[in-house]
Amino acid sequence: MTCLRIACLALAFAISAATSGFAAQKLPVVASFSILGDVVSEVGGDRIELKTIVGPDGDAHVYQPTPADAATITDAAIVFVNGAGFEGWIERLIKASGYKGPVVKATEGVRLLESEMHDDDDHGKKGHKSESGKKASGHHHDHGDHDPHAWQAVENVIIYAANVRDGLCKVDAAGCETYTRNAAAYTKKLEALDNEIRAKLNNIAEGKRKVITSHDAFSYFANSYGVTILAPQGISTESEASASDVARLIDQIRKEGIRAVFVENVSDPRLIEQIALETGAKIGGKLFSDALSKASGPAGTYIDMMRNNATHITGALSSS
Repeated sequence: MTCLRIACLALAFAISAATSGFAAQKLPVVASFSILGDVVSEVGGDRIELKTIVGPDGDAHVYQPTPADAATITDAAIVFVNGAGFEGWIERLIKASGYKGPVVKATEGVRLLESEMHDDDDHGKKGHKSESGKKASGHHHDHGDHDPHAWQAVENVIIYAANVRDGLCKVDAAGCETYTRNAAAYTKKLEALDNEIRAKLNNIAEGKRKVITSHDAFSYFANSYGVTILAPQGISTESEASASDVARLIDQIRKEGIRAVFVENVSDPRLIEQIALETGAKIGGKLFSDALSKASGPAGTYIDMMRNNATHITGALSSS
């Protein structure tokens, strides 16, 4: 009898330990790229173990997935992607991994800007319109039906955070209260950031709010904050600007006296450097478009990235 009791106690202890160990495990979560990964981290907090496919300073437009990426997705409880055609490789990667779990598009519910052909008077270039039909500022090229860079407007990342919260709650109901609390706290930070950026740009006369960037990744920033942003490259860094595109842009810079020119962390700076040389414009610094910097850099988080970009843009416009 004593031996049986000891055996039962040992079995109960083993089951308890195994259950506790399982409960202590963090939820395995995957995000497609660094900016989205930061949002997921803010909402998930200590309950998740996050892995990001395209890391800091990585270009998701041209990323080539690896077998290790497929294994990462296979082990995930949930996968977060930007959507809107940003990660052209993600569906193939998920299929190759055999993953059958939930895939959450962070852009769900965001008013995406559409890519739409101009007429011949606009040289056949692509422009962006919101779903309301209002044309965005800037010079645009085609990369699918929608511009995927929605995170460049802080108001959209508030929607991202809500989508992340809802996704995590579905796969981890026990942690839903935590995810809801984290999302609410993060939303307050985002709202403060949005107000901060608007205040900075409101100090710049509307006629001076014109800048040049490497590729067409800032239309949401332009629409949200009242800035005209021109770019020689299209929405994807894979696109190449033609000689006639660059010549027209140089003419426009000279005619309008645009002085603020920026390189990006995911784009080759040589074209922008050449444009600056030919127009006499000054390179105002590095903007972060499609990826964060390393944690030790100036854009280690989404909030730091947006603050860095706004500071560089307003600084250059103020001195131009």
